Amino acid sequence: MQQPITLRSMQANQSGIIDSISASGELGRRIRDMGLVPGTQVTIMGRAPLKDPVALRLRDFTLTLRNNEADQIMVNVNTSGENVS
Repeated sequence: MQQPITLRSMQANQSGIIDSISASGELGRRIRDMGLVPGTQVTIMGRAPLKDPVALRLRDFTLTLRNNEADQIMVNVNTSGENVS
């Protein structure tokens, strides 16, 4: 089984399932309030020209996260080459 990677490490059009959130306190609550919880499917849509923020798609909406937020989210990347919907 492949090791989880940070959301920030994922490439555009890559998808995976959130494994864990390492942030605690206010940041952890904010991340979870946005729907980023373990078991959620996410797809990287792209990045801003300076690589921050990252745009991702989950649960029929798109949201952006700063790199310091994306570093707190571990994802099991889909290795089959297909996006799981």
